[in-house]
Amino acid sequence: MQEMLNQSLFFGLVISILGYELGRAVQKKWRLAILNPLLISIIFVIVVLKILHIDYNTYNASAKYLNYLLTPSTVCLAIPLYKQIQLLKKNAAAVFGGIAAGVLTSLVSVFLLSLAFGFTKEQYVTLLPKSITTAIGMGISEELGGIVTITVAVIIITGILGNMTAEAICRVFKITEPVAKGVAIGTASHAVGTVKAMEMGETEGAMSSLSIAVAGLLTVAGASVFVNFM
Repeated sequence: MQEMLNQSLFFGLVISILGYELGRAVQKKWRLAILNPLLISIIFVIVVLKILHIDYNTYNASAKYLNYLLTPSTVCLAIPLYKQIQLLKKNAAAVFGGIAAGVLTSLVSVFLLSLAFGFTKEQYVTLLPKSITTAIGMGISEELGGIVTITVAVIIITGILGNMTAEAICRVFKITEPVAKGVAIGTASHAVGTVKAMEMGETEGAMSSLSIAVAGLLTVAGASVFVNFM
């Protein structure tokens, strides 16, 4: 049985999809922010791999096909932005200023926390791209000499936390403007957070989609500067 699963071309793909569908069903039933489908799917996959004694490389070899959908799905986020293009033009200065502030905050916080916890340079650059989409973050981490697998994990955790806490944070800090909500969520928690932004409203989703791309580009430039600080 284990040998058959190890040799399967699509075993990883199947359990990944099953885990996510399980997560969607659980969230739909209990409607709690902590029951994020992506988080549940990650836990589900880990449990299955542990029970069946299948190593990560074997799983990844059969789940890698999902990665092919990453870039196209990110590009598709341009559709809601196109629908809100007039709103973007009207608030262009505020939007791009907000994204720049968010990216700078992310980079500075990683730098200060790395100093506080005594991280090595390798660990430091691994965390720099934590708030941008995986497709861009992996490239930055690899280029700067970081640990790419940990970068991916940190990006996913950041996105899940953003998705889970976005509404509560906006409520606590009395952020009611849809454009501001979208910019904050997209800049801080990339595509996973954007899913929540789209649930909150079309404007939030459009601004969050824009923030993913712009924040990614600014982080590429900013990380190349911040890497020299340690």
